[in-house]
Amino acid sequence: MNDELRTATRWLAEGQPGVVIEVVKTAGSVPREAGTRMLVSATQAVGTIGGGHLELLAIQNARALLANVPAFEPVDRHYPLGPALGQCCGGAVTLRFARLDARGAQARPVAAPRFFLQLYGAGHVGRAIVRLLSSLPCRVQWIDEREGEFPADPLPPHIERVCVEPVEAEVDVAPAGAFYLVLTHRHDLDQRIAEAILRRGDFGYLGLIGSQTKRARFLHRYEQRGIPTATLARMTCPIGVPGITGKEPDVIAIAVVAQLLQQQAAAAAPGLGEMQGASLA
Repeated sequence: MNDELRTATRWLAEGQPGVVIEVVKTAGSVPREAGTRMLVSATQAVGTIGGGHLELLAIQNARALLANVPAFEPVDRHYPLGPALGQCCGGAVTLRFARLDARGAQARPVAAPRFFLQLYGAGHVGRAIVRLLSSLPCRVQWIDEREGEFPADPLPPHIERVCVEPVEAEVDVAPAGAFYLVLTHRHDLDQRIAEAILRRGDFGYLGLIGSQTKRARFLHRYEQRGIPTATLARMTCPIGVPGITGKEPDVIAIAVVAQLLQQQAAAAAPGLGEMQGASLA
């Protein structure tokens, strides 16, 4: 349950009036796409439709409706961003203002997952990555053989803890095109998991934590075991977008999640996926 849904449920339970603001139509360059929503009450605003002057006016309009027309019907308002609001986007947005009710609280469109990820390792870096992924639309299987390494706090529904042994057997249950991150507590375990992924071959992204030295050693062993050179070239090690320095878990996590999003965007762009994949290896 995301913040907006939790807030809407609480407001309804408390009898607090609210307005759902939704982007229903866009033209040209705009800050957020159609379907984006936010909630506004007399004292709070949750979510965002893109910020800036547009959002400020939208919040003001929503509160004016709450104060002056308590039983208003849904109303659409059109906003040219450039001439009317002085925003540099230059496009246009149509916003719908509707009173919050039980139906509207549940009507939040569910964003399609950006990627399916198997994340091997519940150590410091794995936990930092999961914290970032907790608020992103994706599906994650977080896998470790050590039950006690997982945090006690509940995870959002799109992140699933998997405690099994042997962990490398989980590679076979992932869908074709899945993303994999391998960052366990042992090099031999990293090696077994990465080998299973490479032998499967249909991965969208394979990231292995480690240095260039670790990469060279693993590649040499895999070559001796007959894994094709072209497949090996698609393994990313070290992980993370280039240019971000630092070994702190949170820094590594930011660089890695950026790389996952970069890879997903490249795969979604025709003709760009192969070039992007080569640059990440």
